[in-house]
Amino acid sequence: MSQFEALIVDKAEDNTVTRDIQTLSFDDLPEGEVLVKVRYSSVNFKDGMAAMTDGNIVSDYPMVPGIDLSGVVEESRDDRFSKGDPVIVTSYELGVSHYGGFAEYARVPVDWVVPLPEQMTLEEAMIYGTAGFTAGLSVMRLQEEGVKPEDGTVLVTGATGGVGSMAVTMLSNLGYRVAASTGKSSEHDFLKSLGASEILSRDDVQPESIRPIDKQRWAGAVDPVGGETLSYVLSTLAYDGAVAVSGLTAGTKVPTTVFPFILRGVTLAGIDSVNCPMPRRLDVWERLASDLKVGEELKQIADHVSLHELPAVLDQILAGRVQGRKVVTFA
Repeated sequence: MSQFEALIVDKAEDNTVTRDIQTLSFDDLPEGEVLVKVRYSSVNFKDGMAAMTDGNIVSDYPMVPGIDLSGVVEESRDDRFSKGDPVIVTSYELGVSHYGGFAEYARVPVDWVVPLPEQMTLEEAMIYGTAGFTAGLSVMRLQEEGVKPEDGTVLVTGATGGVGSMAVTMLSNLGYRVAASTGKSSEHDFLKSLGASEILSRDDVQPESIRPIDKQRWAGAVDPVGGETLSYVLSTLAYDGAVAVSGLTAGTKVPTTVFPFILRGVTLAGIDSVNCPMPRRLDVWERLASDLKVGEELKQIADHVSLHELPAVLDQILAGRVQGRKVVTFA
């Protein structure tokens, strides 16, 4: 099979971005040592931005978006991988400046490829995807900063999204008491089913007036939201607490002061899933297959879609109408 389908985003003469399902050949794929037959991909907010006008994600057009993929090696010019090996590829320049996972085949640099852990399926890998990887990295960072279940409640913001929903479940399974914040009042039962003990509204974590330092409420926090929400989290962390921040859906500006840091010794830990070094990356995936594994909850977090349904799903994720994870399934 030398021809296959892919979602292509391109820029028109009026600078608007178009997106269409097109037929490509292997010759259309970029350079790389490993050719992967894609079995699954997943949809992230970044993918939605890659397919919109002025999204400022894609550097060159045309482009196949999709920052995640899992599949089976079709060809390899590097002896680290052989035909038939199950693999995962996420982050780096995938779907940004290098054709990504929204295609039946992908050719990638060998240094981007992660062997599928033994206790994980290709489907599970893409239910996790970059969102699950980021959640796992965030939870690990809180543990490394000394946040323990007995220290108190851990807050997860943006809890119905990919990172948030995964973090709620991972923390709950590890024995933490979890408070989950969401702007969707209809999703309270969903969050409780994932393990949340307490539900907060978006207004609770974005109050009109945020004090530089406020009542100590959280032993730690996972924040994929940023903006003023992060300001609130910093002001309400308990002494020696930590927040792992990975997103900016609430904005890039964080109005805060030095008080939480010098009066309570709190830690602001940045989470980068894109250029995470490979040794660390391998550790995260192994833990996602073991003690951080999201079990039966994965089924309720995931919704499978086809390549041809993708354009509509990309609109949905940009509009904040996606619950949990959207997994793209290839035949």
